[in-house]
Amino acid sequence: MTWRASVLTLFPEMFPGPLGLSLAGKALRDGRWALEALDIRGFATDRHRSVDDTPFGGGAGMVMRPDVVDAALGAAIAAQPAARRIYLTPRGRLLDQALVRELAAGPGVILLCGRYEGVDQRVIEARELEEVSAGDVVLSGGEVAAILLLDACVRLLPGVMGAADSATEESHGPEGLLEYPHYTRPAEWQGRTVPEVLLSGHHAEVAKWRRARAEEATRTRRPDLWAKHLNRNAGEGGRLDGQPAAA
Repeated sequence: MTWRASVLTLFPEMFPGPLGLSLAGKALRDGRWALEALDIRGFATDRHRSVDDTPFGGGAGMVMRPDVVDAALGAAIAAQPAARRIYLTPRGRLLDQALVRELAAGPGVILLCGRYEGVDQRVIEARELEEVSAGDVVLSGGEVAAILLLDACVRLLPGVMGAADSATEESHGPEGLLEYPHYTRPAEWQGRTVPEVLLSGHHAEVAKWRRARAEEATRTRRPDLWAKHLNRNAGEGGRLDGQPAAA
């Protein structure tokens, strides 16, 4: 079954955008996933194609109308009844690799891209939308966040990435560690040399070095992820002293 994504947006011309290039674009052309961008304005009922109105209670900005958004959602859900329904908003749960893996393992997603001050709360509740945030930032709309989420999901679909091991060794993989640093030719560049162990041909030592560098990067740059990693391994004989493995 093809993994499908429906994006509800006021700017359907933004799609596929970057998703039409590189790995995601090739996978789209090969039919490994499918994308439909639905124009929310197409579900408005007045001659001005209005999708927003002033907020009850006053305040700046406009709010997307529940009747128009609901009609768009209804069309998307009818086409994909089993898909996860997600509203992209700064107040949602933070998108992480664990959620990406969940979404990529399912049949697909329906993504609602908000604009203005957001979407009327009643349609969020009525349609039981999951609220997801791409980060602790505020964007002009949910489209960029949707592209980010879809790119993260599509690369995990079967047959999209050439090297299957890439997804397990990169940052935020199953162990929750950041990725180790990478080097390539030339072996010396601007007076900087590649670590000797990577030139040794000793695979066990290379693996040990990479593990140590991954643990060090996680411990120093993301102590929150390091703490989760330690807790995850507490019952498996993992180190609990907060120090990375020996180099």
